[in-house]
Amino acid sequence: MAATVIPNALQGADANDDAATVIKDHVAKVRPLEIAGGVAWWNANTTGADADFKKKEEAQNKIDAALSDKTMFARVKALKAAADKGGIKDAGVARQIQLLYLQYLEKQVAPALLNKITAKANAVEQAFNVYRAKVDGAEIADSKVRSTLKESTDLSLREKVWTASKGVGAAVEADLTELVKLRNEAATELGFKNFHAMTLTLNEQDGPELIKLFDDLDKLTKEPFTKAKADIDARLAKKLKVEPADLMPWHYSDPFFQESPAVFDANLDTPYTKADLLKLCATFYSGIGLPIDDVIARSDLYEKKGKSPHAFCSDIDREGDVRVLANIVPNEYWMGTMLHELGHAVYSSKNIPQAVPYLLRAEAHILTTEGVAMQFERFSKSRPWLEKMGVKVDNGEAFDAAAKKIQQNQLLIFSRWCQVMLRFEKGMYENPKQDLNKLWWELVEQYQQVKKPKGRNAPDYAAKIHICSAPVYYHNYMMGQLFASQVHHALSKEVFNADPKTVIYIGEKKVGEFMKKKVFEPGRTKTWKELTKFATGEDLNPKAFAKDFEG
Repeated sequence: MAATVIPNALQGADANDDAATVIKDHVAKVRPLEIAGGVAWWNANTTGADADFKKKEEAQNKIDAALSDKTMFARVKALKAAADKGGIKDAGVARQIQLLYLQYLEKQVAPALLNKITAKANAVEQAFNVYRAKVDGAEIADSKVRSTLKESTDLSLREKVWTASKGVGAAVEADLTELVKLRNEAATELGFKNFHAMTLTLNEQDGPELIKLFDDLDKLTKEPFTKAKADIDARLAKKLKVEPADLMPWHYSDPFFQESPAVFDANLDTPYTKADLLKLCATFYSGIGLPIDDVIARSDLYEKKGKSPHAFCSDIDREGDVRVLANIVPNEYWMGTMLHELGHAVYSSKNIPQAVPYLLRAEAHILTTEGVAMQFERFSKSRPWLEKMGVKVDNGEAFDAAAKKIQQNQLLIFSRWCQVMLRFEKGMYENPKQDLNKLWWELVEQYQQVKKPKGRNAPDYAAKIHICSAPVYYHNYMMGQLFASQVHHALSKEVFNADPKTVIYIGEKKVGEFMKKKVFEPGRTKTWKELTKFATGEDLNPKAFAKDFEG
């Protein structure tokens, strides 16, 4: 009934007033629920406790209940129709209505179904948090899995550790299967083909455009990746005393071959073994005019039982309560990870003005915040950055040569890994009843050129937490890489008037000024496409990224 009555009230100037009222009503009701949800999420992921995960689930159910309000959705839907016809003159108000429409649309399904999805997602996430790989009867931390795959030359141990790390896939497979079914059920109830298609729409992305972009990236990266991987495989085979043709997934340096293996003459971890990673981060960000001491003070940064073994940044209230969850170990991986997560932190309500309305006081898009995080993360492999930060680098020429190669390889390797993730999730939601184990390894072999172990038939896809807890997200990392390169090139020209390969930001507060003005301060007033053009002068494209991986 509301949907037929409300549009009659939205004529002329009245639409602005009505929209302002709807926004005010929404914020008054939902903002406290979102803050409570953020706190509950934080507590659950830092403790792993059943009680905290129960509170997290309850908090999400309250948010879902508020967003499933059909009367409110009818008001928002009518206002969106008015905005689409130019009936809302204030661009900021119209933008908020557009975002509200997408936020409410997702929840316009039966409350019981929303609750089932939340409960199942919660169970899967908790299973990931408490899971620890077991090798010869002993539990090992995620950091131990990584260090073994990075350093050990014991081939039997490497295989055991890799296999054990995949065990979480089998532990969550049944719940994930049910979760995919429920997500698709919700999407089709709303008129979408499947959950993948729905999620792209809700995130203001176009499915065919996305596939075209990734097809173009495939063409751009396939040949240089194949060449780089041949070099990596030759070095890796020599290190491990096997033939290149016999290399298997556990011979690479991480469980999913997301990273460049440590096969070059210099060990990039060495400068960090005695370094204070937090101090380096604090000094760096402060020096560019984006201090993060308060974030560090609120954060939970070291390994403990039950805690999520991964890394996240959370803006709890959009008023500056920003926190990082991490599991720091003194090595290059965690230096990069902390620069990354604190990159998210500076692109948050810390640096988006409080004058920006609550609904717009967040990053423009997933891909833009991932891009900023990646932009800063890249410095962990830079000798000039390290030395200017006061960290001694022995045998600098060897470090430089290795770092340059690893950085270039990393961009290529990551781009191919993102192809797997995008295409697997698309296929999984389009046809969840197919042989997903087979689909996963077909994509891994095609895009990463990593061999499936003979006879292996396990849900290795389910061992990737993003597929369970951050679905249809991973392509944004790759788009973020493009954004990172593009912004860095624009910043290098405007602030330093220098070659992007020589620019390291340290001690230059104009970097922070550029990032605030061009990227942070608009918040969500602009779409990701508009922000990219505003910050860099161009639409999102792979040109700058290609220059970065070509060396």
